[in-house]
Order: sequence, then C-alpha cells, then structure tokens
Amino acid sequence: MPDAVVSPSELDRRTIRRSEFVSCNQAFIDCRTPGSDRKENYAMIGPGVSQAAGQFVNLRLPHGYNIGAAAMPHGITNNLHLHYTAEVFVCTEGEYLLRWGADGTEGELPLRAGDIVSVPTWIFRGFTNTGPDDGWLFTVLGMDDTGGIIWGPSVLREAEGHGLYLTADNQLVDTVAGDEIREGAELVRPMAQEHIDRLRHYSPEEMRRRIAATDELVWSENPFLDSSLPGAGARLSCVIGYGMTEDPHQEPRIFNPHGHNVAWLRAEPGQGVSTHRQHETQTLIVKDGQWEITLNRTDPVSVRLGPRDMLSVPQDAWRTLRNVGDDRGDLLVVNSGDGRVRLEWDEEVVKAAADAGLGIDHNGYVAPYALLPHAARR
Repeated sequence: MPDAVVSPSELDRRTIRRSEFVSCNQAFIDCRTPGSDRKENYAMIGPGVSQAAGQFVNLRLPHGYNIGAAAMPHGITNNLHLHYTAEVFVCTEGEYLLRWGADGTEGELPLRAGDIVSVPTWIFRGFTNTGPDDGWLFTVLGMDDTGGIIWGPSVLREAEGHGLYLTADNQLVDTVAGDEIREGAELVRPMAQEHIDRLRHYSPEEMRRRIAATDELVWSENPFLDSSLPGAGARLSCVIGYGMTEDPHQEPRIFNPHGHNVAWLRAEPGQGVSTHRQHETQTLIVKDGQWEITLNRTDPVSVRLGPRDMLSVPQDAWRTLRNVGDDRGDLLVVNSGDGRVRLEWDEEVVKAAADAGLGIDHNGYVAPYALLPHAARR
C-alpha cells in the first residue's frame, strides 16, 4: 500500500487536546428536566447523537465510529434512551451508575475509573454520576451515521412541559428560546407500548459480562511482533473485538460486532510500540501518562499527548508510540471495523524480530521464525 504522509498541519488538525473540548449543555431534549439540566455533551470525532444544531465538533472526518464524552456534576442523570448502533462508555475518572430497561428498573451496575461497558443496541439505558463532580465518560458510538436515539416515553412527555420538542429528522425545537415548530413538521412521539413489549431484556448477570472492569482486565505480555525488542514491550488488553493483537492466545472480553474495536495499551516509561502501520482508521486517547506519537518514516512529525488528549491517526500512516513520562501509561486504542487489524511492520522491525527468532505466520500471529515457510521469511 502507498505511504500516507502526514504533514505538520494535518497532524495539528488531528490532535485534539483536552483544552480544546467544547461542551454543549443543550444537546438533548432533557436539558431542562430537573436532575438532568446540568449535563455537558462533547463531540470530538463526529457529531455522535447530539440533537443540537450548535453542537461543536472537533473533527468531522469519517472514521467508521464517533467519539465524544459525557460529563455532569454529582447526582445529575442522563435519562433513558436507546441507540441503533453500539454505545461504549469508557470511564476514565469518577464513578457512575448505569441502569437499563424501559423504566430503568431491569438492573443497575456501577462504573469506576478504568471500566469499559458496551451497552447493547435497542435497549433503554441511562446513567447517573454517583462520584465527584469531575467524573468523565468517553463514548465510542458505532458507525459514521448513528441514526440518532429514541428517548424513553416519560422523557419526551416531561420535555414537552418545558417547551422542548424533537422532530422526526432529529432536530431539537426549543419554543421557550423562540424556536417555532415549522408547518408540517413531524414530531417524535413516545414509543408505543406494543414496541416496548418487544424489546429484549438483559439481566444484571448478562450486562455484567459486557463490562471490562479495570481490576479484571487480561493483559498479553507479548501482543506484537516487536514485544521483545528494545524500546518496545507494550502490553495489550483486548476489550471489544480482537483488534490489533498478534498474540494467538489472546481473546477479547466482548465479541459481538460494533463497527470498531477497543483495547487498552499499556507501557512502562521508555517503552511503546515500534514503527508500523495499518489500513484501518485509529484513534489514540491517553488515560494516564505522557505519550509521544511519531508519524511517517521519512520527514517524521511528532506530538506529545497527556491525559484526555487524543490523536486521530490516518489510514496507512506509519506510526511509533512511546511512553515518554516517568510513570506507567495507558492508552485507549480505537480502530475501525469488525475484523482483525493486520499490522505491517517496518522492515527494520521485521529483521530485528527475525534475529530474535520471531516472525508472523500466515494467520497474522507471532510464531517461531525457524518454523515458518521459507516464503514467509524476509
């Protein structure tokens, strides 16, 4: 595949700093509902499911997924709604309580810093900040076009009492602020009971299997071809999908298709991942530590990222990841697609791995170099 060369200006465009996140407190129809009126919605990559025409989006390039965030003070609730595509919550700070079901009583489970949960499509869900005011949830939504959301019947009825309506084309109408319902506009009405009765039910045990708790993560010590090489040594925990692992024994916590895969990548100071590239879009989000990402093999460009900073890496761009901080660092890695991500390593990495007795087999996994067919030895 041809090299994708990233210019300094393109690197800058794809770097989204924590300081550049812009919140919208009127993104959804429940923005005036007591107990839900202090929510902040963020859209970093793609518009997500925001219903506000004024929602700021940091980067609108299609990735095959959307990335945003939800923040709210202690005690504030995001009301019941359902999604057509995958919704993944990544709690990086604080504590939240997730609830689900048409009336929110089918079950509830806590989310703590480092936890990831994949909420099934076509079920109502809501969540409340039960921790400190600065709790933070990143969200990864499936597909470029999410289709929007369906609100719980009680949410729509209460919003109408506050002068808020939602049109069939997902536009929020605020009559208190002077918006008018245009003639002939079709308004969203509460879901009929016959459709509610057909929704799937999830027990707490079933939902718990969709949570990758930080203290239950399974890490591969050798997830990549370069794992034993100097300056590499990153570990990987596959959360959603097999993703980019080259460890034949590694399995993800969650298997079902999302349109993207999600993993944690961890490295000690000075360690990381050697030069490689992939055809899928990729977003890197820092949870802990200080990271340096270098793109291109010729005319390299680099950026340093701290907690909550993120970088969108273009398809087919060469990249090197390094923990340049003084402590262990964790990166959230999101790649597009439901299939495995096949890495292409720089020739110098391939040669160094071969000298260390390792290569990649025809199935895309690390294997003893001496046992590979001659055609696979380079």
